[in-house]
Amino acid sequence: MKRRDLVARLEQAGSVLLRHGAKHDIYHNPQTGRTEPVPRHREINELLAKKILKSLARPEPDNTP
Repeated sequence: MKRRDLVARLEQAGSVLLRHGAKHDIYHNPQTGRTEPVPRHREINELLAKKILKSLARPEPDNTP
């Protein structure tokens, strides 16, 4: 997956860029409370991209009755 496509999908899901690291950018989703590093490569492995999207883009289910 192209990095710019991944970042666009993360931002659509409400994630924001916290800071630039040495080799990764750190994204945080305030709705889920999760933070994930996103590598600064043009191409990101498909499995890694899915893991980052799953962690940041989907809100965790609320188990309170």
